[in-house]
Amino acid sequence: MATPLPAGECRPVPRPEEEKVSFWINDRPVEAKKGTNLLEICRARGIDIPSLCYLPGIHEAGICRVCLVEVEAGGRRTLQASCVYPAAEGIKVYTHSPRARRARKRVVELLLSEHEMECPTCVRNLNCELQRLADEMGIRRIRVTGERPRYTVANKNPFIIRNYNKCVKCRRCEAVCREVQGVNVLGPRNRGFETVIAPPFMKDPGEVDCIACGQCILACPTGALTEREYIDEVWRAIEDPDRFVVVQTAPAIQATLGEAFGLGTGTIVRGKLAAALRRLGFDRVFTTELAADLTVVEEAHELLERLKGHGKLPLISSCSPGWVKFCEHFYPEFLDNLSTCKSPMEMFGALAKTYYAEKEGLDPAKMVVVGIMPCTAKKFEAARPELVTRGFRDVDYVLTTRELARMIRQAGIRFDQLPDEEFDQPLGLSTGAGTIFAATGGVMEAAIRTAYALVEGEELPTRLEFREFRGLKGIKEARLKLKDRTLRLAVASGTRNARRLLERIKRGEKFHFIEIMACPGGCVGGGGQPILGRLNRREAEEVERRLERARALYKIDLNKNLRRAHENPAVKQIYREFLGHPLSEKAKEILHTHYTPRGRTANRWLH
Repeated sequence: MATPLPAGECRPVPRPEEEKVSFWINDRPVEAKKGTNLLEICRARGIDIPSLCYLPGIHEAGICRVCLVEVEAGGRRTLQASCVYPAAEGIKVYTHSPRARRARKRVVELLLSEHEMECPTCVRNLNCELQRLADEMGIRRIRVTGERPRYTVANKNPFIIRNYNKCVKCRRCEAVCREVQGVNVLGPRNRGFETVIAPPFMKDPGEVDCIACGQCILACPTGALTEREYIDEVWRAIEDPDRFVVVQTAPAIQATLGEAFGLGTGTIVRGKLAAALRRLGFDRVFTTELAADLTVVEEAHELLERLKGHGKLPLISSCSPGWVKFCEHFYPEFLDNLSTCKSPMEMFGALAKTYYAEKEGLDPAKMVVVGIMPCTAKKFEAARPELVTRGFRDVDYVLTTRELARMIRQAGIRFDQLPDEEFDQPLGLSTGAGTIFAATGGVMEAAIRTAYALVEGEELPTRLEFREFRGLKGIKEARLKLKDRTLRLAVASGTRNARRLLERIKRGEKFHFIEIMACPGGCVGGGGQPILGRLNRREAEEVERRLERARALYKIDLNKNLRRAHENPAVKQIYREFLGHPLSEKAKEILHTHYTPRGRTANRWLH
């Protein structure tokens, strides 16, 4: 008989042991959890089986057939897709038998026979999973020839280009759009040989509910999905003697750009980033972190005003353009909850062409503001008609982390050998609060640091770190006592998680302040970040990669003398010389915006 428990205590229910099975891989005995797919089992044991369509936990459909292995069961040997074939008692698996290798090679040859062979001019050249598979399998000629599809490239929007002629129908983009982001705007169109993965009615991404997050680009193994490049336009602006070109760089870039040059994940390249931008020829090199600090100050004051009854609660952050577009399409009833603050990128652009132009005697008509961002949705944001200040577009061009890496290579700059340099002043000065914006939970943590100081007073010890908002959990919640009021706070990362959180609010749950980032992990997992290839990578490695990037940002924050946004001397100077005070009429003119209900244009959604 079980021993009685003291009052108020409970005994944990024992979990049943996971059932194990014994079988053979390449004539070696193996034991594994029953039902685990053979691909994961083999990779965990150092046996590389190629794959193309497989995304662990997201897309396990066995579509591409590149991961074929030979399985002997019940006295018969058959070829099976290892990503969907479960481990079973007594089976014999041969991962690289002559039959399996020949079958895989033929599958890749068939994919290449339909593929648009523009490798030297493709943006994914030397970083293409299909190209790598062909090389590893020793394919030197394509024995199967015939008709190839000919589709018009979808390039009518300012953020993503879709080239159906390079699509291998792996459906990874579709799976990420549906399972990770909850947008569900991609799916199979047409039939048979004519099948492509596309938005409804083969429309351009800009004509449907696409939120421009770019997660599909990260998932795509080829050049079928790419960001719209603005490298040539930026080069022309730099080379034009009549143009004054200002560049701003988002905080995430300093923890991710190094990956494009072979440096380890999470390597901090802040100083080299400033040096590279200066050598590219930009007239001024600034950091978006300054505007992130300004965003914190404005948003913290906005939160306090709403807590007094001046505006709807919960206040929801508006820094992520992918999230804002998601809200405009799917949850327009929450638009009044969004902070009216422009994103830091847009705030910076507006300040550059007003405050900085006046201060330096520059003609804003001759200024070009370039943003270096980890995000393809920033390209969409820069083109929004609402984001024009005093007749001038806030930001003229946006380059992703990948595009900047290409520019640096085009200029013949050895990035790893650059000295560390500082950003220009005064718009290059920032605090740790502006840096952590790039990680999920960072906006919340930065805003609460300042709101706490504003309410409790500077003379009291102020809490600087809110670890309950850190990490990659999809939805994080916390309660914070602010003077005589307890605030309920939440952070969501990835728009599918945003959907879950918003549905809870619609059912009656109460929150005071919410941060939402469109991309998993925040900007460190943005759709414009370096693509290192998913070939033979496990999902745990992808998660760890985002965590390492975030840790680098928190390290920068920890090492800064100033860690609260309102302490930034440049922010104080901007208010003193130009804006007056937070939420002033001029601040609202320069730093705030409005949103547009867009309605649903696709024919399928995820509920």
